[in-house]
Amino acid sequence: MDFETVLYEVADGVATITLNRPQAMNAWTPQLSDELSLAMGAADANDDVRAVVLTGAGKAFCVGADLSDGEEGFRAGQQSRREGPRCMPYKVRKPVIAAINGHAVGVGITYPMLCDIRIVSESAKIQYAMVRRGILPELGSHVLLPRVIGFSRAADLLLTGRLIMGTEAAEMGLASQALPTEEVLPAAMTIARDIAENVAPVSAALAKQLMWNGLTVGIDEMIAAEGRLLPGLIKAPDSGEGVRAFFEKRTPKWQMQVSTDMPDLGL
Repeated sequence: MDFETVLYEVADGVATITLNRPQAMNAWTPQLSDELSLAMGAADANDDVRAVVLTGAGKAFCVGADLSDGEEGFRAGQQSRREGPRCMPYKVRKPVIAAINGHAVGVGITYPMLCDIRIVSESAKIQYAMVRRGILPELGSHVLLPRVIGFSRAADLLLTGRLIMGTEAAEMGLASQALPTEEVLPAAMTIARDIAENVAPVSAALAKQLMWNGLTVGIDEMIAAEGRLLPGLIKAPDSGEGVRAFFEKRTPKWQMQVSTDMPDLGL
């Protein structure tokens, strides 16, 4: 796709989306935000995409809003007239893995928190710096972070705005793994390719949607939703294919597609 601030590539069932302003350490701009939403929308709409990897070009993942023009960098820009579906990572109906290859500050950490899995560089500097700039963390941070790492640890990061390293982020549970920088993207790609080959697309999409809906619904509602979905999935072709592939020790050939075969969650 023809973007200026984002690279988009699909190979082997994996869409790789790369923040591409390395000269500015991938500082966030309205254009980058818009193109990133379009890239996520393209990945969501493409049945050939089974998983998404998000990373940054150069040494940083994203150092936050571009403040080269002062506080104007905090202001949201207008959406471009470019046509195409737009999506946030948590709305993409495929697993989204953030390969945080370097520093992640401000929106550079709040945005990947909308992804499903995070792998971070051990030496990455991570900071919810907003309270030190006179604004607030956004993108659902006050709901997501306490759920992911617990209220006390979230309060530590959100209320102090202090800087942590990737190793501490993983210890807190903010990321699944902290690895040497050069291993971050390969590790994310390994997970993504495994999903692309071995995980039923509709099953993954449903599991993801149920998890994100679980932020706002109770356990009884969730048990009921799972109970409604399972009988249809058991009768669907991918259930039989998954069992046959397991016993025949081969890669499954999934038939169901996210664009056409998604049942209603009922939530």
